[in-house]
Amino acid sequence: MECCGYGGRVTAYAAVVLAGGAARRMGGRDKPALPVGGRPMRERVLAAVADATPRVLVGPAGPVPAGVLVTREDPPGGGPVAATAAGLALLDPGTTTTTVALLAADLPLLTRDALGELLGALAGEHDGVCLLDDAGRRQPLCGVWRVRPLRAALDRLAVRRGGTLDGASMRQLLGELAVRELPWSGSGPPPWFDCDTDLDVRRAEEWTR
Repeated sequence: MECCGYGGRVTAYAAVVLAGGAARRMGGRDKPALPVGGRPMRERVLAAVADATPRVLVGPAGPVPAGVLVTREDPPGGGPVAATAAGLALLDPGTTTTTVALLAADLPLLTRDALGELLGALAGEHDGVCLLDDAGRRQPLCGVWRVRPLRAALDRLAVRRGGTLDGASMRQLLGELAVRELPWSGSGPPPWFDCDTDLDVRRAEEWTR
């Protein structure tokens, strides 16, 4: 049974942070290691899910906070779906926590309050909930998901692709799931803002001042 709080909302959850992207628009640098507000982006994301158990970082990693598990997708650079599978593989199947936050490592504006909103919105028949950006686009790597249907979707997709998730898209993975899309209405900078370019990093820096 999951722990609840915030008016009955789910609060016990795991977190899988994906840090293995190629960052082609940034010259192939280790993008999650770039600092925003004086801290690497991946550390800011991990701090936003400090109350998650366990916390899993998928991708190349430098020093990480104590207790954070680190793994790699198969093959390395295989994309976000392969990374999701690698992260979920480290969750104990016998755990009572059945919810996972699935997050990109380049979300430097993510906050615990935003995670609380997502956890609170995961209810009813939905398999997951993710934020929408200001253009109304779904941000699947800024969301929370029920572990069981997410694992089942990974298994089905692997079968359809001949046993491999290399290069699979999040759209393919989530296509059969019941997803709630949540516009961000909280105060402060947008937690869904991801940094794909140097300009994005500079914008995020301005928001953190």
